[in-house]
Amino acid sequence: MKVCVYGAGAIGGHIAGHLARADVEVSVIARGPHLEAMQRKGLRVVTPNEDFTVPVKATGDASELGPQDYVFITLKSHQVTNALDAMQPLLGPDTAVIPPTTGIPYWYFYGQPGPHENLRLERLDPGGRQWEMLRPERAIGCVFWTGAEVVEPGVVRQDGAASGYPIGEPDGSESERIVRLSRAMYDGGLKAPVRRAIRGDLWIKMINSMCWNPVAALCNATNGEIAEAPDVVDVVRRMMKEAETVAEALGVEIPVPMEKRVTITLGAVHHKMSMLQDLERGRPIELDVLAESIATMRELAGLETPTIDAVLSLVRLRARHLG
Repeated sequence: MKVCVYGAGAIGGHIAGHLARADVEVSVIARGPHLEAMQRKGLRVVTPNEDFTVPVKATGDASELGPQDYVFITLKSHQVTNALDAMQPLLGPDTAVIPPTTGIPYWYFYGQPGPHENLRLERLDPGGRQWEMLRPERAIGCVFWTGAEVVEPGVVRQDGAASGYPIGEPDGSESERIVRLSRAMYDGGLKAPVRRAIRGDLWIKMINSMCWNPVAALCNATNGEIAEAPDVVDVVRRMMKEAETVAEALGVEIPVPMEKRVTITLGAVHHKMSMLQDLERGRPIELDVLAESIATMRELAGLETPTIDAVLSLVRLRARHLG
C-alpha cells in the first residue's frame, strides 16, 4: 500500500508517523525546516504513551512520488485549492483522497439521495475545482480528532491522550478500500473505525470547531476557564443547537448528544483551542471555511443561525485587528 500525506505538519505528521509503522509505503509532502529535518533524521512522533521515530520519504515535489493508493490532504482547508495542480501526479485511476473536514467538504452531497444529490457547493468550492480535479468518487470522509503540534522541525507531539480518525464512504458502504485503510491505520496505532454515516461525524467536528474555537479566541481562555463561566457555556450551547437544527433539517442524525460533547470538551481543562493558539502565534485562523460552511447549509435548509453569525463576526474582527 502506498500512502502520501500532503501537508505533513502536525496532524499530517501524526498520521504519517503511525502509518509508517504498518505495512505501508509512506511519503510526505512538506516544506522548510520541517521537511529538511524529516529527510535527515526521519519523523519523530511523541504521544502520552510512546515516543518513536520512523523513516519516511519526504519531499516538497509530488512529481517525485507517482500515483498513490491513498492521499491524505492535511493542509488547512483554505490552502487546498491552490495546491490542486501540484497534487495531480499523486492521482492514479484508483487513488482514494482523504481531504480535510474542518468544514463541509466539496463531496458532501455526492451520491446522497434526496433533493440535493450531487449538488456542487460553489461557495465552498469556487468554480468546482476540487470536484473536477480531485473528483468526488475518490473521496473518503475522515474526521481528524487529534490535537497535535510540530514542536520542532521533524518532531510532532500529540496533545492529550484522546485521538481518533473515524472514516467512512460517502455512500455508507464498507468498501474494500475503506476496510483496507482502516486496517492499516489500526495496525499503525491509529483508531480509525469505519462509519456507516460519516456525515454525522463531520457535523460533530464542524460544530465543535465552529462553536468552541471562536469563543476561546474571543475570551483568551482555556477550556477549563470557559467551564468556570456558565453564561459563556450557554452561548456555546445556543450556537451548537442552531447548527444541529440545520443538520437535522438536511437529514443528518448527530450521533453523540450535545451535553456529552460539552462535558468532553470542558473536561480537557488545560487545553487551549487551536484558533486561540493560531491567534497568539500570528497565524491565519481557519474561520472562513466554518463561516461559509454553515452559511451554505443554513441557506439550503431555509434556517437562520443568529448566535453563530454574531460570534463569528466578532472573532473575524479580532483576527483582523491582531493581523
